[in-house]
Amino acid sequence: MIFDTDAIRFRVMELSQDLQGAGFRAAVVALLREANKAGRSAIADAFELQPFAARELARSYTYLTDGLVTTALMAANDVLHPIATPTTGERIAVFAVGGYGRGEMAPFSDVDLLFLTPYKITAWAESVIESMLYILWDLRLKVGHSSRTIKDCIRLGSEDFTIRTAMLEHRFLAGHGPLATELEDRLAKDLFAKDAAEFIDAKLAERDARHLKQGERYMVEPNVKEGKGGLRDLQSLFWIAKYLYKVQDVAELVPLGLFRPDEFDFFAKAENFLWAVRAHLHLSAGRATEKLTFDVQVQIAERMGYQDTSGRRAVEVFMQDYFRHATQVGDVTRILLSKLEDSQLKSEPLLERIFRRKPRIKPGYKITHNRLEIAEPETFLSNKLNLLRMFEEALRTGLLLHPDSMRLVRGNLDLIDDEMRNTPDAQRIFLDLLLKHGNPERVLRRMNELGVLSAFIPEFEPIVAMMQFNMYHSYTVDEHTIQVISNFSAIERGELEDELPLSSSLIKKGVNRKVLIIAMLLHDIGKGRQQDHSILGAQIARKVAPRLGLSKSESETVEWLVRYHLLMSDMAQKRDIADPRTVRDFAKAVQTVKRLDLLLLLTVCDIRGVGPGTWNNWKAVLLRALYNQTRDAMENGLEAFNREHRGAEAKKRLRKALPDWGKSAVKRETARHYPPYWQGLHVTAHVDFAEMLREIDVLDDPSAMLVRLHPDEDRDATRACFVMPDHPGIFARIAGALALVGANVVDARSYTTKDGFVTDAFWVQDDDGHPFEASRLPRLRSMIEKTLHGEVIAREALKSRDKIKKRERAFRVPTHITFDNDGSEIYTIIEVDTRDRPGLLYDLARALASANVYIANAVIATYGEQVVDSFYVKDMFGLKYHSATKQQSLEKKIRQAIVDGAKRADT
Repeated sequence: MIFDTDAIRFRVMELSQDLQGAGFRAAVVALLREANKAGRSAIADAFELQPFAARELARSYTYLTDGLVTTALMAANDVLHPIATPTTGERIAVFAVGGYGRGEMAPFSDVDLLFLTPYKITAWAESVIESMLYILWDLRLKVGHSSRTIKDCIRLGSEDFTIRTAMLEHRFLAGHGPLATELEDRLAKDLFAKDAAEFIDAKLAERDARHLKQGERYMVEPNVKEGKGGLRDLQSLFWIAKYLYKVQDVAELVPLGLFRPDEFDFFAKAENFLWAVRAHLHLSAGRATEKLTFDVQVQIAERMGYQDTSGRRAVEVFMQDYFRHATQVGDVTRILLSKLEDSQLKSEPLLERIFRRKPRIKPGYKITHNRLEIAEPETFLSNKLNLLRMFEEALRTGLLLHPDSMRLVRGNLDLIDDEMRNTPDAQRIFLDLLLKHGNPERVLRRMNELGVLSAFIPEFEPIVAMMQFNMYHSYTVDEHTIQVISNFSAIERGELEDELPLSSSLIKKGVNRKVLIIAMLLHDIGKGRQQDHSILGAQIARKVAPRLGLSKSESETVEWLVRYHLLMSDMAQKRDIADPRTVRDFAKAVQTVKRLDLLLLLTVCDIRGVGPGTWNNWKAVLLRALYNQTRDAMENGLEAFNREHRGAEAKKRLRKALPDWGKSAVKRETARHYPPYWQGLHVTAHVDFAEMLREIDVLDDPSAMLVRLHPDEDRDATRACFVMPDHPGIFARIAGALALVGANVVDARSYTTKDGFVTDAFWVQDDDGHPFEASRLPRLRSMIEKTLHGEVIAREALKSRDKIKKRERAFRVPTHITFDNDGSEIYTIIEVDTRDRPGLLYDLARALASANVYIANAVIATYGEQVVDSFYVKDMFGLKYHSATKQQSLEKKIRQAIVDGAKRADT
């Protein structure tokens, strides 16, 4: 039993025979604490057996809370502060308000109470309320309360829509019945019978502000209560319906014609699912929490019985269900709230009707409250193409869709069949929606929410609301796809010219927009299966592109772009683009300048569509450099793109940058470096190293080391330059020093001079992905120097800092190690794809140093919790690692370093 009211109240009266005052109150608290514990345990046990029984759970917690509150009132009113002959002013009625008043309680919901008195509160009423609250507080309940008269309730509710909403959900619990009835009558007559339009406006404004704060789109760590498509959206609908139609349950909207039976079914299932998730969230955390963070998502999926499937984890299946329900909530509530809003709109003033020009609309449509509505549904549905034409008309006129129009489309998706999909007119209309009206994002989002997009392209349906369980992607796959196309449209409109000059110039010059936008629409369509999504996506694109009306050559280009949509990003972020072989290999893969242009635009929009903050100057510089070098190689020949040519150009730039140096000094500087040094660094770094080497020459100290830190704003990073006498393991020591100061390495270059010095350049960022502030640089330099001089031992100091955060521990990132002897002319590229953590680069560098591996440079690409560290290496004799035995030995040492480091980070 959850709460035996009669037995517990009988026990309270028994206690009152022997105890009084503080002793009695303590005994009542002890009694109710045990009852609360037993009741909560019974509810949790039942919910574990039926993990989707959310309505029963919410009612059970409400019933338990009612028992605790009313018993506390009885103890305070009847025992602690009895009054034999109360005056008319000494009456009190207790109400549950808010979610508690509605009878919907999660395991750790607030207990919101209203204490109602007839007139100004008396000393007796104050004592009763205080004693009752102390009992509830001692039970560790989170109680929100207010003490008011009926007059207060009317006045405050008139002034504040939040208070009015809470009053809307009041429920009488105990106390003076006639006073409660009087409040009911006065609220209905003096508060809820007016300002309906204003109330709707206030609730819609609240919803918009809430979505803006929580993330307007479907973020991968959603807030179950406040986020888009969350429980608060459902509650907003209920509040408005109750205010307008005096209903006590959303089901009552069906006979009123505001909900169709199938829509109510959507609503009820989504509400139950979201409540179940919220309840599991509370029970899992042991406290009130509403955000589905990554670590909790795994626990909730397990609690609700989800299982791993082929190619997908249980948590990903669970989160796709979550987002599909959230999408349905958004869809249904948007339609109904718009309809309820329409029903309250007043006629426009005469002058506005005369002077405001309404758009001309095509036959078959009408404008209702400035929304596009279908004039005759039967006629509309007689032609299947109208299901697409409606979106075309909405874009052409700039009008929002009327809720009845959205409803009609959603209810007739079965009309979009193979015959309709393969109609040339349907293909033309769909392509026009994407290409002709300048706002494909708007139409794609609305088509996706109403189910039209996945009906017209059935292959799109599996990625609708699909969540990618990683820290890199901020959106579901379908939302990411729409964001990618949105970025392309913004470039086309000239909104990103300063930020993306190269992409903007390519669009001005002209590219095949049809091919590009279809490639963007399909680039991630293969996600969620065991097979590589690029390969599977290309196979899907081969079928879908011709069906959308693309020619054979256009379809082949779309297929190629989908297959290789990660190629440019991978080359730029995981390879040394200063190495001529990188550019040559990339140019051979891309083959034509037209493809290069399309791939750059797809890559830029794809990265920008991953989430806020993913795109930065560092990625921009890398992609721009790779594009320019590849285009140059394509237009002027690959054979001219060699080390000698680039080295000569770099030396010429250095001479120009050092006008005060004598010829002999410059000649000595240019002669002391090997060829890779000249192609791998910008002239500003060459200047830094030239000055540092001259300074260290003067010092003539075998233990001297110099460090220079300064912001590299073009790359959104701080460049750290190191010069010191060469000795084994120096790369690892620098990596350890940087890890200790919280610097995330994004690129590193290590060069040895002919006269025995190391010139290392590391580009680092802070935890937010930005260059370190200038004020932090002196302290950073001091700490780095201490570590390099051996005053701080990096391996020991990192033990307490190299930790994986709790919310990030749920991710699984398998380790993949590959050896590439073809990607560079003189180095073996060891690519380590594994779980990121602060001390990883240091551990990997130490493992390589212990095996006498020379690290020429390291390219670091981070994707949330996953990192790909690419090391350009040679053995101690200056040779590549061709031997399979040597590769296996090295891989074993690298894997052991990763395992050991992971254990340290988890402790």
